[in-house]
Amino acid sequence: MNIVVLDGYTVNPGDNPWDELARVGNLRVFDRTPPERLLERARDAEVLVTNKTPLRRDALAQLDRLRGVSILATGYDAVDVAYAKERGVWVSNVPAYSTASVAQHTVALLLELCQHVGLHSASARAGDWSRAPDFCYWKEPLVELEGLTLGIVGFGAIGQRVGAIAAALGMKLATTPSRRGTARPDGVRTLPLEALLAESDVLTLHCPLTDETRRLVRRETLARMKRSALILNTARGALVDETDLARALSDGAIGGAALDVLSVEPPPVDHPLLTAPRCLVTPHQAWTSLAARRRLVAVTAANVRGFQAGNPQNLVG
Repeated sequence: MNIVVLDGYTVNPGDNPWDELARVGNLRVFDRTPPERLLERARDAEVLVTNKTPLRRDALAQLDRLRGVSILATGYDAVDVAYAKERGVWVSNVPAYSTASVAQHTVALLLELCQHVGLHSASARAGDWSRAPDFCYWKEPLVELEGLTLGIVGFGAIGQRVGAIAAALGMKLATTPSRRGTARPDGVRTLPLEALLAESDVLTLHCPLTDETRRLVRRETLARMKRSALILNTARGALVDETDLARALSDGAIGGAALDVLSVEPPPVDHPLLTAPRCLVTPHQAWTSLAARRRLVAVTAANVRGFQAGNPQNLVG
């Protein structure tokens, strides 16, 4: 079986070998695949492995040998799943591999917004503490989280894990109603979105990107929030209208924001959130712990083995 990894560098920059996948078939790995090289590299593949390299209808239609696609991620918007299914090509993903890592990063962003650890460490190392007239000082106010409300949009595995950590810090939890009517755990209130926006001291996004959730955070929804509220996004960049958020931060209409994802990645150098006040931006790294990337390769290999044995797993669409 010919297996081609189209964009493997972020999964394995040298510390996460492909050995387990190589044992499944004849493996070729490319660090990155620009659009103009896609067909050349994928033409003989029976299985394509992609992270963010798009596989749209026009490309899939020209890959006659293709039998399956395994996505090196949980989200699968990079692949035209409906057309692949129409062609009889299976598509699988890797669910829940990064739950612990993304939840940890989300809370790290929240704590940095509240404690300004980086700012104060840099200040002390620059000599400000040595020159201070008092035994302590702070350059930005610190925020105690106990008793504040965390609004969670998307109460799946990651949202629940973030909620558990926040509850341990003494925060009150609220989320939006489940489409399936699933009961929420004790201590987690269910509120309509408008009420959630109004009551949240911190709003954290963990929902998929759909037509309904695109630009969920925008001028109109920001206007319903407390001026002191903080916004976290470690899900998908397009959940946020970034121009509207940057304007709200500049105008003091929102307390702060921290994002690990943007709508265009890498972002242009003049992206408004890169220079917005009270805004932290990290480079889509929440999923990249070595533990999470090892799980990603292991489950991807299992996906391909399952297909090879006539028992595909983690199918999407």
